[in-house]
Amino acid sequence: MEKSGVFGVGEVESVSVTEGESVTLNLDITKTQEGELIWRFEQILIATFNIQNNESECHDNTAGGRFRDRLELDQNGSLIITNTTTQHTGLYGVYNRSDININIFSLTVYARLPVPVIISDSVKSSSSSSEQSCSLVCSVVNVSDVTFSWYKGNYLFSSIKMSDFNISLSLRLEIECLDDSYSCVINNPIRNQTQHLNSTELCQPCPETLHCCGFTEAVIRLVLSALVGVAAVAFLFYDITSRRLQQKKSLQTSQSHTD
Repeated sequence: MEKSGVFGVGEVESVSVTEGESVTLNLDITKTQEGELIWRFEQILIATFNIQNNESECHDNTAGGRFRDRLELDQNGSLIITNTTTQHTGLYGVYNRSDININIFSLTVYARLPVPVIISDSVKSSSSSSEQSCSLVCSVVNVSDVTFSWYKGNYLFSSIKMSDFNISLSLRLEIECLDDSYSCVINNPIRNQTQHLNSTELCQPCPETLHCCGFTEAVIRLVLSALVGVAAVAFLFYDITSRRLQQKKSLQTSQSHTD
């Protein structure tokens, strides 16, 4: 829980849960006295607790019925909300009979996060000028107050943050050939969902030309080719010289026989 002073109401304890979970707003029993405790949601009465008799009453039909069959009070008067929904987000206060505030809670209920879906952006891929690129789209539906991101390993590659409700949210990515180091992540302040990229299912294999040698290997091949060329020239020069020497010797031999 986080505590902060808000507009003269004293310390406000911030509590966050995911939709569907139960949450307990723990009453500071050191501040309670004899008498009755009153719980309010956004100033609407939702429960009362008698400290002396240990008796409780939940008014769960108030506040538009959003708390129906979801409210409980424990032996200390702490408020328990079961099966929470985003409609339970708001300020909760507990007061004594003199209307003096004992505790204030700011509850935030986050919607469950969907698992992102990664598909191939076939339209963009077909119109791409590079035959080596692979265009992808990561999507989620029905989200609010989230950050939506592409990661390459642990490195944040691209990201968008949305506070308003979105029926559909998409984030594009273009990579070179097969690369499974990317992942698509959606998160809120307390949860995240991750989908890892399986590029072998969505991208075309790299062209053979992409498996070309590196710079060092290319230099070595070039030097070897040059050496082979020099050797071939040397052999040709030797062959021509040898033939000329043989012809010269044959001519000299013929002349000596004539004499």
